[in-house]
Amino acid sequence: MSTIKRAVYYLIWLFRGVKVFALVGKAGTGKSFRAQLVAQKYGIDMIIDDGLLIRDRKILAGQTAKKEKGILAAIRTALFTDPKHSRQVRHALQEQKFSRILVIGTSKGMVRKITETLHLPPPAKIINIEEVATQEEIETATRSRNHEGKHIIPVPAVEVKLNYPQIFLDSIRIFFKKRFQSVKKGSLIEKTVVRPAYSNHGRVTISETALTQMVLHCVQEFDSILNVEKVVITRDSSDYRLEVILGIPFGYQISGLIYQLQEYIFRSIERFAGLSLKEVNITIGRVKNG
Repeated sequence: MSTIKRAVYYLIWLFRGVKVFALVGKAGTGKSFRAQLVAQKYGIDMIIDDGLLIRDRKILAGQTAKKEKGILAAIRTALFTDPKHSRQVRHALQEQKFSRILVIGTSKGMVRKITETLHLPPPAKIINIEEVATQEEIETATRSRNHEGKHIIPVPAVEVKLNYPQIFLDSIRIFFKKRFQSVKKGSLIEKTVVRPAYSNHGRVTISETALTQMVLHCVQEFDSILNVEKVVITRDSSDYRLEVILGIPFGYQISGLIYQLQEYIFRSIERFAGLSLKEVNITIGRVKNG
């Protein structure tokens, strides 16, 4: 989306008085588990979590990433990369009257990508999972995710059974006692425990070697005359940074083409690897003769 269009959408939401909140934490730390409590505390109307748009504990639009059979497909769903999926949720957002919305993500970068894709303004307030859960609670949630394959959807069991019966596992009810001062004491919130298809088959990871090979393929596909001398991969939370060091022939037109290559690598890796990239930097390391 162009900068002008983004500014127009931002002004529309600003005119409507919409404020975006973000709940950020690593995968499996219990973000979805505490989503409704955070929403109650800050008077939030709607929640965007793992590909779903939720209001009043009902699924309004979208599709849960937890129904996907692979972890990479789940990441793409959570980021709303499918145009049909993102259009459906954007349309639902436009139809709803609300003033506050909570976007859940594993990093600030992920939240930024979601808000941009859904044409929402950037978060006015970012809440880290450590602000709403103790270290012990986070460790318990992580163990449940890693060893038992259990995930949470912040809607009642009946909603999950109706929309995604194949992933339903169990339901739990939380009787609120304390911690959130703005939440009414005695609140009863139901959460749904699910087991995604991909959680039963172990963990899927991409090695740095495989990621480097993807970059090599992108460069060769873009222009076979370019030579990749080195790929440096760094990770910050769930975001990746790539530095691609190139060797180019003397006389190669750098302006324009290199920027196109940078964009091509960025989009291709995000699309096919399902990774959240922070940035792709290109360095000209050597100029070759001939």
